[in-house]
Amino acid sequence: MNPISIPSQTRKVCTDKIADVEFDRAADGMAVARVGDLVFAMLPSRDGRHLLASAWRVSRPLAALSRDDFYSYHGSIEDEAAFSARMIEQAEHSRELQALARRTVRIACNTPWGPSQATLYAEGVVAHTTAGHGGFSLSPERNEKVHPLLRSQDGFYEEDSSWAAVAITFPDLFTSIERRSAEATLKDWQPDAWEAITGTVLAAGESHVKDRRAFEREHAGDWVVISALHSDHHPGMTEVIRRAAEGVMLMSKNGASWLRPPNTRSGGSASSSTRRGTLPMTAGRASSHGREEHAMIPPSIVRRGCAAWKRPAGRPGTSST
Repeated sequence: MNPISIPSQTRKVCTDKIADVEFDRAADGMAVARVGDLVFAMLPSRDGRHLLASAWRVSRPLAALSRDDFYSYHGSIEDEAAFSARMIEQAEHSRELQALARRTVRIACNTPWGPSQATLYAEGVVAHTTAGHGGFSLSPERNEKVHPLLRSQDGFYEEDSSWAAVAITFPDLFTSIERRSAEATLKDWQPDAWEAITGTVLAAGESHVKDRRAFEREHAGDWVVISALHSDHHPGMTEVIRRAAEGVMLMSKNGASWLRPPNTRSGGSASSSTRRGTLPMTAGRASSHGREEHAMIPPSIVRRGCAAWKRPAGRPGTSST
């Protein structure tokens, strides 16, 4: 199948449209902005970082707002320059929404997500919002226009990632920011389809799924921490859950015992199923479940980072009977 051309949705900021955004400083010095019925703020966070927050229909002057006025959060924002750019992009989105012919409609339709409130984007293209989830439904005629690698057989496209196929197929029904989001979503979660459709190869850092595959190949024999939290019942320790490529480690104060997972066979004798190893930690305890373990380690190990945990899972150390 020959590659097809998908227009680039690279973000372009037009500073001459800044009149659609009102900027100011809140009473506590935060950068704030108003775009239509929405107000936004750059909230200070830990480690000198900032969060982008918003609120709807706040009529008070921007200079009178405070952190307590904002209740919706949209991830991190680097600095005030990035904040200004996001606000200009939001204003662009608002203008384009007004130009689109979307309208709320009553449609008798059973969706995979339950009864819905429907918004008609165009004939045969309907967005559904339900109590728990949502997405798009396409008529059979519209669905035939979706690329086979992205096409859903039943014509429903859920809102987390599949919706991007609809936006890519019918770009004139979406705003610029929505099209950019759709492109990024496809690259992140369906990189094989994106590369086949466009004839391009995504580089490192352009796709979450491709980056994860590369990480898993590189660390195929390592323990990988997948969760961490401060321990309430063991003061001064951090609880972690990590997953190994093979084997399960059971830690104790005197070292670490490496045990074979249930229903697996060892290449050696029965006495070699438990093998002694050493790890760069002073104390710990773990409970194992299949190929995962729950353990406690000192904060000093956490501060040293993943290097303390990068131990080939298949090489636990000297055998001990």
